[in-house]
Amino acid sequence: MNSTIYALSSAPGRAGVAVVRVSGPDAGHALMALAGPLPAPRRAVLRRLAWQGGEIDQALVLWFAAPASFTGEDCAEFHIHGGRAVREALFKSFERLGFKPAEPGEFSRRAVENGKLDLTRAEAIADLVDAETESQRRQALRQHNGALADLYEGWRAALIAALGRAEAAIDFSDDGVGEAEFAAARAAAQEILEQIQEHMADHGRGESLREGLRLTIIGPPNAGKSSLINALARRDVAIVTDVPGTTRDVVEARLDLGGYLLLVADTAGVRQTEDVIEAEGVRRALAHAAGGMTLLLLDGSLPDPRAGLPPDLPEPDLTVWNKADLGFRREGLSISLKTGEGVSMLQDLLQQKVQQKLEGEAPALTRPRHRAGLMEAAEALRHGLAAPAERPELLAEDLRLAMRAIGRITGRVDVEEVLDFIFRDFCIGK
Repeated sequence: MNSTIYALSSAPGRAGVAVVRVSGPDAGHALMALAGPLPAPRRAVLRRLAWQGGEIDQALVLWFAAPASFTGEDCAEFHIHGGRAVREALFKSFERLGFKPAEPGEFSRRAVENGKLDLTRAEAIADLVDAETESQRRQALRQHNGALADLYEGWRAALIAALGRAEAAIDFSDDGVGEAEFAAARAAAQEILEQIQEHMADHGRGESLREGLRLTIIGPPNAGKSSLINALARRDVAIVTDVPGTTRDVVEARLDLGGYLLLVADTAGVRQTEDVIEAEGVRRALAHAAGGMTLLLLDGSLPDPRAGLPPDLPEPDLTVWNKADLGFRREGLSISLKTGEGVSMLQDLLQQKVQQKLEGEAPALTRPRHRAGLMEAAEALRHGLAAPAERPELLAEDLRLAMRAIGRITGRVDVEEVLDFIFRDFCIGK
């Protein structure tokens, strides 16, 4: 990793100011070649940028000497005017210096490789950039501040200690302490397994915060599902007609509901049918309703609003009666998508249910990669706990596998730490 890289760090396009970042061993050389002597570290100064006598721009420049920088390398920043021609002129000077354009995420990758960030914090940076809602911002900020990293590193440290005891049970089996060390290692493994299982039993809370919670609107044809998604989105998302069965596929809208991202889906009318195309729409509706929340919308003016619904319809999180303007009385929430009656009450109720599902201060799993690593660690621990006392090497191997699985989540895998623990706590060779 000896190359020096550069990239536009602010948003692309025409702007008042553009921020260009440079990282690598020659970052200081670029700053001196373009702007004169290096300024004091971490202090913005106004400089004239010029390349081989030709002026490029007047800019604020900053210098970050390694290792006190984002990447851990020498870094420079150029805060230039945001026109395309200015950016291109600066980039051409970097090309002539032999620098290369950064790959996507390369600055964060170098920060991870230089020990400035762990992988979960690096992922949180991307989540902060992509955050659309207040809950996504809070979740990403908690992760960037180390909520997940601290939790996983705590488990990893506990696994290292347990592995040290399991190794001691092997090495000191003839000294009468092997059995006690095995029992201690096993107890630690059991405790860590229980904590991992509790962490994973969050019903996808973190993923739903990050990617959005799915809300599928289901119901019979002509109940008003398309009108409902349009009302919630406050724009025309779905086609609305008086003809039953107009919607044949899943139509989605993204909503910010009280700071939470809600992915609302309008689906085909659900009923028992012999029509092949309509049946496929029903199948897709039921499949979409299998994850997230479901809202069952019924026509409250009908004598039997549930008539024709398939028997395998999932139990909804919320049942709503439409067409209240026709004067019916039903138990539960009644709305009129024609007059708007009850829609704001429905939005408040949805927000309450979303908060109940997603709110919490405990660190949340945010990516399938994290869940897969923890599942691997949990499986290794379950396997290790089945090892007999006379085979401590089996428990040790599974503890090692669990430790590596968790280490891959944060990007830290170092078997030498196990040896450090053994030498420190058991004084081998004394």
